[in-house]
Amino acid sequence: MKFRNPIFKTVVTVSVLFCAAIGAHADKKKDQLVKPMAGPRATALRVTWLYISPDKTAQKVGRVQVGREMVVAEKSGPWIRVYANTDIEEEHTSDQPIFGAAETPPPISGWMEAKGVVIEDTANGDSVLMGAAANQEAEANDPKGPANAARSAHLLYRRLAEMFPNSPLAPEAAWRAADILWQIQKSDFSALPSAKERDPYMRNQMDEDNLKKVAKLYPHTRQADLAEYDLIDNKLCGDWQGSTKCPEKESEIFEKYASEHPDSPRAAKALYEATYRQAVLSDMYGADSNDKKQDEAHTHARDLAAKLKDKFPQSDYTWRAAALVYKLDQGVPVYGIDRD
Repeated sequence: MKFRNPIFKTVVTVSVLFCAAIGAHADKKKDQLVKPMAGPRATALRVTWLYISPDKTAQKVGRVQVGREMVVAEKSGPWIRVYANTDIEEEHTSDQPIFGAAETPPPISGWMEAKGVVIEDTANGDSVLMGAAANQEAEANDPKGPANAARSAHLLYRRLAEMFPNSPLAPEAAWRAADILWQIQKSDFSALPSAKERDPYMRNQMDEDNLKKVAKLYPHTRQADLAEYDLIDNKLCGDWQGSTKCPEKESEIFEKYASEHPDSPRAAKALYEATYRQAVLSDMYGADSNDKKQDEAHTHARDLAAKLKDKFPQSDYTWRAAALVYKLDQGVPVYGIDRD
C-alpha cells in the first residue's frame, strides 16, 4: 500500500542511473548502482529478465520479480532501461516471514522488455494492477498456488497505491497490502512457542504501522474500519489458561469496536466475539460456583445476541450468537469440559 502520504515509505533519491563496468566480474565486486534523478515509477506483472543492452542475446544482469518497484530511465522501442529498487528501506524487518525468509534482492539496473510492465502513465494502470494483485491473492489461497503468491499480491497492491495515489482504488489497495503483511506475520508468529502465552505482551506482536497508516490516511472509511479490526489481534491473549481475565478484557475490546465502528464490515463479527466471550465467562463463573457473576455474564450474552438480531438480522453471526444463548439457557456448556 503507500504513497501521497505513503503507507510504505517510498525512497526517492536524487542520483544518476548506474554506470556499470561489467568487466569487474573477475574479482566479483558488485558495480555501484545509482538511482536516476527522475523517471516514472513502474512495476512488472511477471518475472522478467534484465539485460546489459536491449537485446535478448545480451548478457543477463538479473531478474525482476512480480511487483518490484522500478524507475524507468530510458525507452527504446519495445525496451525500457530501469533501476529496480529494493524494498528493504520500505518495509520493516518484522514484515518479513520468519520461516524460510529469503534475503532482500539488491538493487539492479538494466534493459528489459516493456511488455508486461505497468508504468505510472499506463492507461488504466490502476485497474490492471488491481486485477493482477487480486489474481495473485487468489493463487495464494489455492493450495496448489505458488509459494510467493501472497507476497506478490502485497507488492502489486502496494505499487498501485504508490503509483496511482489519486485512484479510487488506492484505499482498497492500501488496505489489502497492509492486511496481507499482517496475516503473513500472524501465521508465522502463531507457530512460535510464545503464541501460547496468556498475556499479549508476552507474545510476538505484529507490526502495526501499515494498518495504522491506512486508518490515518482514510479515516471513516470501510478500509479504516477493517484496519482497526485487524489491530485487535495484538490485544488478544494467546491462551486463556482458564483465566476469566482474558475473556473479560477481550469482550470489552470487541464491544468497544462494534460501538465505535457500527457500519464496519466487521461489526457483526465483533458483537459475536463479545457474545461468545460472555458465554464462556458464564461457564467459567459457574464452574467456580460464582452464581452472581454467572447470571450477569449470561444476561450480557443474551443482550448482545439481541443487539445482533436487531442490527444484523440476516448475518451468520446473529444465528451463531442465538445458538450460544440457547445452550446457555439449556445449561449446556460452551467452554471447557462438559460438567454433566
